[in-house]
Amino acid sequence: MATEKIGVLKALDSAKVQLYHFTAIVITGMGFFTDAYDIFCISIVTKLLGRIYYTPADHSAPGTLPPAVNSAVTAATLCGTFAGQLFFGWLGDKLGRKRVYGVTLLLMVFCSIASGLSFGKEPAGVIVTLCFFRFWLGFGIGGDYPLSATIMSEYANKRTRGGFIAAVFAMQGIGILFGGIVGLTVAGAFNDQYKSVKFSADPIKSLPPQADYVWRIILMVGALPAALTYYWRMKMPETARYTALVARNAKQAAADMSMVLQVEVQPEMEVETTRDSYSLFSSEFAKRHGLHLVGTAVCWFLVDVGYYSQNLFQKNIFTSINWLPAAIEMSAIEEVYKIARAQTLIALCGTVPGYWFTVALIDHMGRFAIQIIGFFFMSVFMFGIAIPYDHWKLRQNRIGFVVLYAFTFFFANFGPNTTTFIVPAEIFPARLRSTCHGISAATGKIGAIAGSLGFSYASEDPNPKADDKGYPPGIGIRKTLLILAGVNLAGVLFTLLVPESKGKSLEELTGENEEEMGETVTA
Repeated sequence: MATEKIGVLKALDSAKVQLYHFTAIVITGMGFFTDAYDIFCISIVTKLLGRIYYTPADHSAPGTLPPAVNSAVTAATLCGTFAGQLFFGWLGDKLGRKRVYGVTLLLMVFCSIASGLSFGKEPAGVIVTLCFFRFWLGFGIGGDYPLSATIMSEYANKRTRGGFIAAVFAMQGIGILFGGIVGLTVAGAFNDQYKSVKFSADPIKSLPPQADYVWRIILMVGALPAALTYYWRMKMPETARYTALVARNAKQAAADMSMVLQVEVQPEMEVETTRDSYSLFSSEFAKRHGLHLVGTAVCWFLVDVGYYSQNLFQKNIFTSINWLPAAIEMSAIEEVYKIARAQTLIALCGTVPGYWFTVALIDHMGRFAIQIIGFFFMSVFMFGIAIPYDHWKLRQNRIGFVVLYAFTFFFANFGPNTTTFIVPAEIFPARLRSTCHGISAATGKIGAIAGSLGFSYASEDPNPKADDKGYPPGIGIRKTLLILAGVNLAGVLFTLLVPESKGKSLEELTGENEEEMGETVTA
């Protein structure tokens, strides 16, 4: 009877931190760098797309994307991500993590480039092809979520596993920051080269023809980091936990880990199961992990409602408090520059630090505490913005608004935005780990789609005359932020369904040690 853990898994749990761990963080993390860049850079260029393709013929006002077009451009990548998380999550458990890992990266590279080469000059042709390629870009991004998280969790030792997985996800923050910097650089360079004037002075000269290159370059740059790491992804061996527990080849697992971890792992006898393991839709799974899956999925849904709506529509909030000038007071390229500058500042002050606080503290504080604290303080700071909202719109109070707004991002990332990524990669059995992570992440993307599309309509002014063109009256940004604060409070409650995984081996968390009691070992 195999009552003890397989030796290679013991070696992984007790392995010292070494160069290969950091190499794995970089290789898997660059996927998330690309993911974040590709998802969030669209918010920098949507205003520009509106000016280029939807400015009225009489130039009476700067063009804006119609509501349906804006929704499609925003949601295309998120819909693809939802589908990719489910498909690649399932495929990663069926075929192995490594075998499908390169496919996701190739999709991201190809579709990032194709997004910037959207066909035609007419609005309909450009938008349709842009949405098409961004959907498939999202499909590749979606696959990266369950595969990267699962690979890192299965490589890491139990003492520092949380920090390692958090470091992979923290590359998302660097990707968001890099997106802002690229937007600043490209818009700044074009603005210097092709001097333009604000719309109110000369509507035609405010939009130089070269502006069409700006959004294309920004979107296409996302292909570079993914392309640079493809070779190294293909060199990574399959994870030992998949090889030993799912493929049932403990000898190969020992050989792979001896090579990459530079430790001697003794070959194992083969493990052969005497009974079928329970499936995802079995009563046994429901009894052991059903509430855990509900907890991870719903918490991810709730955090993404707020996180994506805030990230993708920062420009609307900045304009509403007059931090960004009115569109008629800027040229098209200048508007890109100022939106990128604002997003870069928020990323630098709130988003990025939150991720790395989690990396530093998660294996000391635990996942549960950080998630509770994050949800709670996201609510506190959103209430702090929303309740005295008119106060923050005054010019002399803008700095206070930016500080509070940055803290909502800080506690999202030093909180549930990171922990919801980590925990599903730890608490489910190896044969279902990638699938369950994909389900949890896909549920989160439903929240992201609902939040981003809902925010774009709900945040419109109740006064029809003050609405953006084409949008029906909404409830206003203040009430929308109050709703988001309530959503975060709900996250505190659903966190109670999620177990703490700090300091425990994956097999201890998933009960796979107990399952081994029903296995036999054959020479």
